[in-house]
Amino acid sequence: MNINYIKEKIVTAHQMHEIEQKIFTEGMPGASLMEKATLLCAQKISQDYPLNNYKLIGFIIGNGHNGGDGLVIARELFFKNYQVKLYTPLAEKSKTLTAQHLQYAQFLNLNFVTNINDLKDSDLIIDCLFGFGLNRDINNSLADDILIINSWQKLIISIDVPSGIHTDTGAVLGVAIKASHTLCLGLWKLGLFQSSAWEYTGKLDIIDIGIPNNLVSQIINKSPTIKMMTAVKAKTILPLPRAINTHKYKQGNLLLICGSKEYPGAALLAGYGAKSSGVGMLTLAVPESFKFLLLNHFPFALVIGLPETNSQACAQRAVGITFDDLLFLNKYDTIVFGMGISQKNLFFNEKFFEKLLNTEKPLIIDADGLSYLLKNNYLEILSKRKFSTILTPHEGEFKRLFPDLDLNIDRFSTLQQAAKRINSTILLKGAKTMISYQGEKTWIINEGTAALARGGSGDVLSGFIGGLVAQKDLTNHPIEDIVATAAWLHQQGGILATQEYTQMGVDGVTLADYINKAIRILSNK
Repeated sequence: MNINYIKEKIVTAHQMHEIEQKIFTEGMPGASLMEKATLLCAQKISQDYPLNNYKLIGFIIGNGHNGGDGLVIARELFFKNYQVKLYTPLAEKSKTLTAQHLQYAQFLNLNFVTNINDLKDSDLIIDCLFGFGLNRDINNSLADDILIINSWQKLIISIDVPSGIHTDTGAVLGVAIKASHTLCLGLWKLGLFQSSAWEYTGKLDIIDIGIPNNLVSQIINKSPTIKMMTAVKAKTILPLPRAINTHKYKQGNLLLICGSKEYPGAALLAGYGAKSSGVGMLTLAVPESFKFLLLNHFPFALVIGLPETNSQACAQRAVGITFDDLLFLNKYDTIVFGMGISQKNLFFNEKFFEKLLNTEKPLIIDADGLSYLLKNNYLEILSKRKFSTILTPHEGEFKRLFPDLDLNIDRFSTLQQAAKRINSTILLKGAKTMISYQGEKTWIINEGTAALARGGSGDVLSGFIGGLVAQKDLTNHPIEDIVATAAWLHQQGGILATQEYTQMGVDGVTLADYINKAIRILSNK
């Protein structure tokens, strides 16, 4: 079994239910599956929260199989010499398997308490009240119990899904446990990655319980796939190792069209991102006024100065310089457009933008370039492109591009709908970056960092994506896999920077350096 395959997959409650039923149909007893999952959870908890620091562990136990999970975990931690307290407000309604574990826990004389406040002195709380599939609001005394637990602001581990979070939409069902750490059982649940759930999940870990790959494939291949980017997958996409007989033209030819008098730094940062990718040939097309600034930073690149005034444009026409002399777009392997440009720029007129959309090369549009798409019928033209298109909006830009779509309802399906509408790949930036290809394949970057919440991070990302795309053969590597790999490495660079450099956010130049470190670490694994 390929554990990395399992770590990539994300399922809905219905899919997880189908998978479990298939496992049981094929002969795996439900009790055995619960025992396996909970033993692994107990092992993970004892590793991450050692006995010398967390002597007393409190449990809130439900009546379903999630409650049964909690009872077994409590039993195993008790055998490891932890002190445990169990609060079981729904004990009299327990399902058969949970009731059996409850009976055995009582036989072992585990410490059962009758009031939620009896758990207050615990060093750690484990939430096993409700698992996946909950679709009704939590109310009355159970809601009060959850609010009380949250008010203590203690470390809380939720098993599978924080109680009160909808498995698919991530919506809070009345109230929900605010977990510090969630141990997701078997396969990632979709709701854990919806924006409404982000403040409730804490750190996320998957507990592999040995679900066969082919069984998972049978179920999830019936619908558009959603996957988690992992280090193992990212390593397969890196353009490494390089062939001994390669040369610069085999390592990608990238064009960045970026910058303005107001925002020359955006061009610099996009260039640093492209540099981190190791692209063989780099061309930057920037306003003439700061062409030499770019050359000072990138002596290895070709820098083209674009006219900024009518007099410059007229002078060029007078000596016979045409549009294609300045930017022969189809000679590049990939084009990135938009970082720090100005809509007032003489060169970036409607004629230019239409020509850009009609290029026969992969095209990445970011930042101010996205504003151009809102003019005329450019989104419609975009949807008919025969070559790969990648948009990289943050949430505000997404809303301007797709005002009729609401990310707050279901981030995944909304992103998929938008990507399908425009026949493109969309990278939606955020605390958990998501990438969707034409609504059929979606990646999520689970590991994020607030270090990237600084101006210029997106410029670095766009240049870096462009450099990776330019180096890859798109007939062998799906465009969405390359984009997701770039986004994952961008996040890893930010995470490394916080560990070694600063917790106060990382500037774009430093970020580009740490992306290189992330690549080096990944390539050595």
